[in-house]
Amino acid sequence: MAQQQQAVNLEPTAEQIRDQQLYKQMGMTDAEYQKVVGHLGGRLPNYTEVGVFSVMWSEHCSYKNSKVVLRKFPTSGPRVLMGPGEGAGIVDIGDKQAVVFKIESHNHPSAIEPYQGAATGVGGIIRDIFSMGARPVALMNSLRFGRLENERVKYLFEHVVSGIAGYGNCIGIPTVGGEIMFDESYEGNPLVNAMCVGLIDHDDIQRGVAQGIGNPVFYVGPATGRDGIHGATFASEELTAESEAKRPAVQVGDPFMEKLVMEACLEVIDRGLVLGIQDMGAAGLTCSSAEMASKAGNGMELWLDKVPQREPGMTAYEMMLSESQERMLFVTTPDKEAAVKEVFHRWGLFCEIVGKVTDTGRLTLIHHGEVVGDMPVTALVDDCPMYHKPSAVPAYYEANASVDTLRYPEVTDLADALLKVLASPTVASKEWVYGQYDHMVRTATVVRPGSDAAVVRVDGTRKGLAMTTDCNGRYVYLDPEVGGRIAVAEAARNVVCSGGEPLALTDNLNFGSPDKPEIFWQLEKATDGMSEACKVLDTPVIGGNVSLYNENARGAIYPTPVIGMVGLVHDVEHVTTQAFKSEGDVIFLLGETHAELGGSEFQLVVHGVTEGRPPAIDLQVEKQLQKAVLSAIQGGLVSSAHDLSEGGLAVALAESCISGGIGANVDWKISGLRNDVALFSESQSRLLLSCRPEQADALQMHLVEEGVRATRIGTVGGTKLNVMVNGSAVLDVDVSTLETTWKDAIPCLMK
Repeated sequence: MAQQQQAVNLEPTAEQIRDQQLYKQMGMTDAEYQKVVGHLGGRLPNYTEVGVFSVMWSEHCSYKNSKVVLRKFPTSGPRVLMGPGEGAGIVDIGDKQAVVFKIESHNHPSAIEPYQGAATGVGGIIRDIFSMGARPVALMNSLRFGRLENERVKYLFEHVVSGIAGYGNCIGIPTVGGEIMFDESYEGNPLVNAMCVGLIDHDDIQRGVAQGIGNPVFYVGPATGRDGIHGATFASEELTAESEAKRPAVQVGDPFMEKLVMEACLEVIDRGLVLGIQDMGAAGLTCSSAEMASKAGNGMELWLDKVPQREPGMTAYEMMLSESQERMLFVTTPDKEAAVKEVFHRWGLFCEIVGKVTDTGRLTLIHHGEVVGDMPVTALVDDCPMYHKPSAVPAYYEANASVDTLRYPEVTDLADALLKVLASPTVASKEWVYGQYDHMVRTATVVRPGSDAAVVRVDGTRKGLAMTTDCNGRYVYLDPEVGGRIAVAEAARNVVCSGGEPLALTDNLNFGSPDKPEIFWQLEKATDGMSEACKVLDTPVIGGNVSLYNENARGAIYPTPVIGMVGLVHDVEHVTTQAFKSEGDVIFLLGETHAELGGSEFQLVVHGVTEGRPPAIDLQVEKQLQKAVLSAIQGGLVSSAHDLSEGGLAVALAESCISGGIGANVDWKISGLRNDVALFSESQSRLLLSCRPEQADALQMHLVEEGVRATRIGTVGGTKLNVMVNGSAVLDVDVSTLETTWKDAIPCLMK
């Protein structure tokens, strides 16, 4: 007890906090501190209360700088069962079943301690899914790193991938896909976004609500330590040279413990023993208790002496702000206490009553018999500050309007150019990465990593879930609004290419500091474009995450609003992959190709620049294309389907050949474009389809009837990729050469 009391006495007094402005060390401004004093009726907050307010009002927990733009998104639809506001969104997939999914970031922790930063990011998103009552069935990720020639980047890359693999493999949830991009913009501030997908029956859906006055509040999981304290505020500020000193803010994950917690929680949910449940993620016990009370319109009293503690002498401040992993908070009724304890003790877990639901509307903290915190729940959750930061058009954006992306001499050695683009780490095979992931555990994976979207079977049905993560940060940088539209459209296109009907999306908005007007302009414009695309393509936003303050010594990262999209494959017979299938199959190019190299992989790899404007996109054309292709796939007319994205037609052809282990012979007639532009343009709303010869006429007729431009450009066969454009031979490369270049690029750079 003496040791505990000594720790308490080391904390500054309320007067010292005010007079020395110590609240600023927790990320709170003068105005916000005064607002806290007002919420407390003029009383000065003590150290614990300042800590609680600071994390609840951080960008990571309150979205105080981004709520103004998040409100643009469509969040409802006929299939949406639960939108933003809970641990994860939920979408109906028929037969009283639903899919639950969400994406979140762990960027700053991964920059400081890449293995644990990435691992705990995976653990946190898994808890968000099973706290809804869902069984997690798949993991995905979206990663961004600097150039692999940089030794620090190699270290971050290697250990982030290892952390993702270590956690997902141990807990037994398949990591089935994702995306990775490499660019100098991300050096010093990698992006590590983790997505989890789960399945649930409608009757089992849970909410994080503290219901029933007097009901007990249970703490479940491992004991609380001092790791992760102020992790939420750490994620809400720029990384600096001093950030290394904040390494203790990075939590340590235990996937074996999480497996026990998950199974025990799913059991008590299945047995109807839980009224409300929420994971202790960002801001730990603080956020879970305050949010659960707020959703129910109630209060909560916490008895901190009852909180299992891993270290001696922990203060109220430390217990409330710790982000120790694998912990959950839930509410039940007194008559179910014994049954609940039996389940968790059988799984070998702490299960302690640490408080009760009250009718006070306040979060009250009791430690050593004294009230050490007493705060209105609405002040913590609902009345947090909200800002609409100044916005200004960046000078680089205006300068790019006049850039001629065709000013460079025509590249005539297109085989060499293709090999260079295939060897670019962004385009190259990611087998070095997903080879470390167990993507077949649970034996439900239908389409493994490497195609347009992954597909997981819904057990006991003919249905499947197609899922993808997408975003081209270069496009968003060059034109945030257009780039935002493209991010949503490409995700939906990838789902369609795999035979799925796009349902909804979750997003992770990764941007620089909103305090800079040019960055806030990027955020505004990108969300404008995303919102428009969501409305046109009928893909509502059911949840997500905002990660701001992603900056390095040179400035902000490329604005990167990652889209995690899930689609419904109505029958697994419809599942389609990018691989060319059989000798003689007919190849179609869908859509129109224009001279659009701005932000392209070709522009960066061959000319060393990212400039101009990104490709244009007509969302009505995109919608028409996706509808036509999905119906063709469902009608059995399509053998392979592949989205044209980074690297344009040349790379799409190469990837389909490599995936299928077979060549292609292309004879393409297109006027008005240089050969290098024609092959490497990244014009939008384009797909590469193949079909059996006897179905070619029917497929073409179907596409024409649906208003989609479809051009027969060749046939599958042989061992080479042969391409002629307007009668001139421009490519004649062995598929084996393409494959070796594509597969060896990342392993060679990692040596």
